[in-house]
Amino acid sequence: MDKTYEPRAIESRWCEAWEKNGWYTPETVARIRGGDRAAMPPYSIMIPPPNVTGTLHMGHAFQHSVMDALTRYHRMRGFDTLWLPGTDHAGIATQMVVERQLAAQGIKRTDLGREKFLEKVWEWKEYSGNTITTQIRRMGNSVDWTRERFTMDEMLNKAVTEEFVKLHEDGLVYRGKRLVNWDPVLLTAISDLEVESKEENGKLWHFRYPLADGSGHLVVATTRPETMLGDSAVAVHPEDERYKHLIGRNVKLPLCNREIPVIGDDYVDREFGTGVVKITPAHDFNDYAVGQRHRLPLINVFTPTAHINDEAPAAYRGLERYDARKRVVEDLEKLGLVEKIDDHKLMVPRGDRTGVVVEPFLTDQWFVNMKGLAERALAAAKDGRMQFVPENWINTYDQWLGNIQDWCISRNLWWGHRIPAWYDEDGQHYVGRSEAEVRAKYRLADSVKLAQDDDTFDTWFSSALWPFSTLGWPNPSEDLQRWYPTSVLVTGFDIIFFWVARMAMMGLHFLGEVPFREVYITGLVRDAEGNKMSKSKGNVLDPLDLVDGISLEDLLRKRTTGLMQPQLAAKIDAATRRQYPQGIEPVGVDALRFTFLALASTGRDVRFDASRAGGYRNFCNKIWNAARFVLMNTEGKDCGQDESLPYTLSAADRWIVSRLQKLEAEVAEHFRNYRFDLLSQALYQFIWNEYCDWYLELSKPALQNGDEAAQRGTRRVLVRVLETSLRLLHPLMPFITEEIWQRIAPLAGKTGPTLMLQPYPEANPAKIDEAAEADIEWLKGFILGVRQIRGEMDIAPGKILPLLLQGESTADRDRVTRLQDAIQFLARVEAPRFLAAGEAAPQSSTALLGQMTLLVPMAGLIDKGAELARLAKQIAKLESDMAKTEARVANPNFGKAPEHVQQQTRDLLAKQQQDLAALKAQSERIGAL
Repeated sequence: MDKTYEPRAIESRWCEAWEKNGWYTPETVARIRGGDRAAMPPYSIMIPPPNVTGTLHMGHAFQHSVMDALTRYHRMRGFDTLWLPGTDHAGIATQMVVERQLAAQGIKRTDLGREKFLEKVWEWKEYSGNTITTQIRRMGNSVDWTRERFTMDEMLNKAVTEEFVKLHEDGLVYRGKRLVNWDPVLLTAISDLEVESKEENGKLWHFRYPLADGSGHLVVATTRPETMLGDSAVAVHPEDERYKHLIGRNVKLPLCNREIPVIGDDYVDREFGTGVVKITPAHDFNDYAVGQRHRLPLINVFTPTAHINDEAPAAYRGLERYDARKRVVEDLEKLGLVEKIDDHKLMVPRGDRTGVVVEPFLTDQWFVNMKGLAERALAAAKDGRMQFVPENWINTYDQWLGNIQDWCISRNLWWGHRIPAWYDEDGQHYVGRSEAEVRAKYRLADSVKLAQDDDTFDTWFSSALWPFSTLGWPNPSEDLQRWYPTSVLVTGFDIIFFWVARMAMMGLHFLGEVPFREVYITGLVRDAEGNKMSKSKGNVLDPLDLVDGISLEDLLRKRTTGLMQPQLAAKIDAATRRQYPQGIEPVGVDALRFTFLALASTGRDVRFDASRAGGYRNFCNKIWNAARFVLMNTEGKDCGQDESLPYTLSAADRWIVSRLQKLEAEVAEHFRNYRFDLLSQALYQFIWNEYCDWYLELSKPALQNGDEAAQRGTRRVLVRVLETSLRLLHPLMPFITEEIWQRIAPLAGKTGPTLMLQPYPEANPAKIDEAAEADIEWLKGFILGVRQIRGEMDIAPGKILPLLLQGESTADRDRVTRLQDAIQFLARVEAPRFLAAGEAAPQSSTALLGQMTLLVPMAGLIDKGAELARLAKQIAKLESDMAKTEARVANPNFGKAPEHVQQQTRDLLAKQQQDLAALKAQSERIGAL
């Protein structure tokens, strides 16, 4: 093995080998194993399809680390395992990208026409579509690339058509003129979930609406003066003593020369404004509901681009909505109809992609009746057919499905699955899989001219089929029969509404089964301070920049390029320089994946700190160096694989084997419960602390001084425990484990082309040895006690020390006798001597092990004067540092610092106080010599 661990070369080589050999595909795996696939339990995961024009972000990398760990784990356990990859056509997002590119050339999509524009989109898809799949490969994700899907593939397009036609035939799809959220920039309807409502500063205008009989007026409060041009009524609460006598009378709608009724409705809040509200059913969702109850006319005064249309008075036609607002207010002021204008905070709905204010807009759209679908999906979660992890997320799922509205599935876009509906010249619509089927189904003559609907489906309409359209539905297929329902969905809580619920509804409707048995909900990846990552905050990290490293200059360029405000760019620049003064050092894929999994506590957001990834890079180095030690001591030597030859196992050998069994059981439990944080912690602790730090040291006495049987036994344990540890760790750190396993496996008696197809370790309770574990825990305490004395006395690690023991038990005496070779070798001491009863101990530095005292006589070991001078210097330095820390805590502004900073400072002060007390005590002991 190379002397140093260099992840990039290893990762490149194994990425190519794994995919080239087909080791990700279920068929190849079954063939290599020589097993019958039908006898193998199925296990499947569908990758949440990222946007085809996107790039890998930290959320993807986090979730993919989880999914790949699950996939590799089950593949090694003998499951017929499929992790299916794919990308989403991302209707709105992709069309926006291409339209922006055309706009830069002075071209609109309408200039090109539908077909030419779609050619441009497909060109862009081919250009950019491979970016994210290349990045997924780079992360070592073991997806079956032979089954890669794209939501606009012919097979999936057919599935979407079938979905719509069948829902229509089942009476669940209808076309209606309804209010929708309309984005006047994208010129399409968007769902409620694509609208972000935030509180903003605005105005509350109070206008006088004269009573038609001239007997007075009503004062109407509104935040949107421009929509008054479409008012159909004014409403009051039916029990409001101020106004109930006016119900049934009319008011004159200012500026519009028409009368509208005064109605009574419980919707009105008597405490808001004047208690009188204008009702504009075509421009407000609540007003729409009021209008339906009172059969009010729907008067739409907006064009799709949010300009005033011909339904409004001529003076306002063609004005942009906010220009119209200004004109309406001015004209009402001239008429003396403005009572007052108040400052007012209100919730403003904006499109999550364009940021513009969306309009409730009356338009013909396709809808899915959701009530029955939602009831079945909710029942499946409540009766346990589909389980959430953590289970509390069922409450979020329940809340949304319990209050669901009909789903507007049409989008006024060109890029996407075109709606399979045709219209005759009278506007009558017909639904079918093709025009030919429509003509046959509805018995339409060739002379009847038909035109296909120009709109496309909401992207989530096609994504709702993802767990089964990717497996071949609506056609029967072996894949569909084999892997549906899928085993688990790994996704973020933010798309439980968008995606999880809709997949559940469609899976149950079309196949009678939930689409996945479990839903593992991950948190969001945030920065180290807990802030959401966003370009505007300048805290976004590219996972591949962590893998391969990035210079400070390149990181600054990525974070600040495109920011419009110089002040914001300067702020991000300064923050980045503070956090990454040298840029980001490469950590490799394994360290990044392990970081994500170590942080994956169920239900919690991930606070990502790049320094932690650096720590796990050190973990990789530790494993690499341990493997080099093992190889140096075992290659070309007898490693005990010939069972006919005798071998003996030391207490340390039996201890590490016993600890391994407990680790294997613990790992299985954590995988079962999706506790990747505890799983990572258990593997890290065993490999770093128990195997590398302790067992490798404990193996040296037998390797160097043991007889042939002892050496054979220790070598056997060295290679077997390392080989097993590599298999345990492989789902989390695939690259380094594969690279080392190829060298270790033959020594451990393992054969096969790749680690990823080896069986996953399972605990053998018969190998648990509590006595050996107790012995080694005692031995570790003994060695640490001697090392503590060395540290306090500043004695060189290699110096052989005299050692006295006092107050020992019978068990202590027995262990000293049995473990004496290890004690002397590892503690670097002479043969320990027990003090006789009543024997006075010389002046010594001591450590306790249970009731037994370890004594190292200090006479002749140290230069008293030099040691006191050294301690005095350390005490002075620590007192100076502690004074600075105390000053920080006493500073009046200390309480304004972030809580985690305050806590870190308090913890530092406590440690400094503790260390100072220890140094002073040591100085007193030395002075007493």
